Amino acid sequence: MSLHIREDIANALVRDPAARSGLEIVLAYPGLHAVWGHRMAHWLWTHGFKLVARVWSNWTRTATGVEIHPGAVIGRRFFIDHGMGVVIGETSIIGDDVLMYHDVTLGARTFIKGKRHPTIGNGVILGAGARVIGNVTVGAGAVVGANTLVTRDVAERAVLDSSEFFAI
Repeated sequence: MSLHIREDIANALVRDPAARSGLEIVLAYPGLHAVWGHRMAHWLWTHGFKLVARVWSNWTRTATGVEIHPGAVIGRRFFIDHGMGVVIGETSIIGDDVLMYHDVTLGARTFIKGKRHPTIGNGVILGAGARVIGNVTVGAGAVVGANTLVTRDVAERAVLDSSEFFAI
């Protein structure tokens, strides 16, 4: 666990030009606090403590403004910059080295049980206000621009903005 925390701090120092020190990141980065809280909630969720996981997740959301369902699967070095308003649904899968800005939603389009949230590939950047909805895949290295609505698969290394990519 401490390896991941050190890795997260180092990643934030690289990804955020405003970051001045590891101590500042540990004390004042709610996006990382949300990820760390999610790791505990996810462990509880996967070990059968679902109610406790939901309560812990709710507490983390209250403290950080970031809602990550304890069932979501998140890779290493996931960084949420600014954090507030982020929502990540239960069946979301997020790869390694993903950068997400504030007010991003990884949401569902159906009430049917099963995989209904996005899969985000390694090295993806999700701009502020992006909405990725449904069981879609955003390929590795893609960039989804601010305020873009995505409801279908995105190719690896694609660059999308709201004027180029339209929902179905």
